[in-house]
Amino acid sequence: MDNGMLLCNLATGLCVGVASWAGRNAGARLLDKVHADLDDRLRSLRMATTQLRRWIGAWMGFVAVVFCFVWLGLDLFVLAAFAAVLMLAGPWYLVRRLAAIRRQKIEDQLADAMVMFSNGVKAGLSLAQSLELLAQECPRPIHQEFQQIVGEYNLGKPLERTLTEAKERLRSENFLLFAAALMASRESGGRLNETVERISKSVLELQRLERKVMAETAQARKSAIYMSLAPFFILGVYFYLDPDNTRLLFITFPGQLVLTACAVLNLAAYFWAVKILGADL
Repeated sequence: MDNGMLLCNLATGLCVGVASWAGRNAGARLLDKVHADLDDRLRSLRMATTQLRRWIGAWMGFVAVVFCFVWLGLDLFVLAAFAAVLMLAGPWYLVRRLAAIRRQKIEDQLADAMVMFSNGVKAGLSLAQSLELLAQECPRPIHQEFQQIVGEYNLGKPLERTLTEAKERLRSENFLLFAAALMASRESGGRLNETVERISKSVLELQRLERKVMAETAQARKSAIYMSLAPFFILGVYFYLDPDNTRLLFITFPGQLVLTACAVLNLAAYFWAVKILGADL
């Protein structure tokens, strides 16, 4: 590394340090928001969050080490910054994705759970006994939620409170209707099994429409994945055919900017396609 490049890196590092010090309050607020969001998602996944703040700090330190190594050791500042952003956003996106998958599984299982509950009420079981039946017979992950509801109710917590806390925890419109039917039945009576059965039929119909949309867009979603992988394949082909000029994309500042811009646009296009093709009923 020549003296000019060294001075440029030192100046850039100084600017980054000054900007970090000036924006420390905004960074602290952003960190608090990320911590709160991750804490909420991990709780929905039923994972411990007691050491979450420490893990976040350790991961940020590791990302900083990788950033400095790629920047100062390999002289790839733009790629180092892009890699650092990906490493910081990757775990957060993964946790949110896992939480969304679990919530979708609960939504898919809720209609069958309501049918089972309605059958239990028809068979003469009480409301509490029907909920206990769901806690025992339903598959994962929804049976964990019913187990918590039944466990808290058996420990003496009012059913209305347990259902309210479950609604806040699950944030499911279908479970909201189910809980409203249960609480209305406890307050004013009525044929609970018929109400729950009608709700379950509506949920099953919505799920059928959603599966139909997902089936009809399956090929387009696969095409989005293939298109997002195509630039990496093309880059590999160019590197095989003309390695000297292709290597300039990695070792020169303009080349790194081009690669970073292409990667950002590629990611944006993929997520945009996923958003457009997603079922929104």
